[in-house]
Amino acid sequence: MLLRATDLSQTHAVSAAVAGLARAGDMIVLSGEMGAGKTAFAQGFGRALGVTEPITSPTFTLVHSYPIGSKLALHHADLYRLDRTVDIDELALHELAGFGGIVLVEWGDVAAGLGDHLEVRLTHRAHDDAAGRDDAVDVNHGDAGGAGDDGEFADDGVREIEISASGSAWSGRWERLTRALEPFRC
Repeated sequence: MLLRATDLSQTHAVSAAVAGLARAGDMIVLSGEMGAGKTAFAQGFGRALGVTEPITSPTFTLVHSYPIGSKLALHHADLYRLDRTVDIDELALHELAGFGGIVLVEWGDVAAGLGDHLEVRLTHRAHDDAAGRDDAVDVNHGDAGGAGDDGEFADDGVREIEISASGSAWSGRWERLTRALEPFRC
């Protein structure tokens, strides 16, 4: 399913719709180039689940965990700096999901063997590209998640968001997800 978000609030609305259907045990892979909006998506997702503390990219700590109520947690991982499968395995992402967690994985498309997951691929397009040109723009912002050096979202274009499911975990929710995201369909 291909979506378009023209600004930060629409990116957050898309992520909130996904969060509204997420449940404990889910693995959600966020992929896209630097500055595509992965961390911005994670921020909207976390807010929709009730996370009140700031959600930042875990590029150097690898995983940030945010409790949601007494039985659920959002685990936000970033695999950008990892280049060995052993390093990724040591993060125990499946265990985090299995013990009442929802796991968002930035740069997770580089890891094999994530099993059932929802993939959210974000592509940054300059405003000119939104008018019809189809070439992606390389943006070099300060972190791996669509924020500049000051931590603010680089709201300098639209985001195309492609969502797909791998495995059966989302098959029972796919129709509801499609309906919830209909206003953003391309």
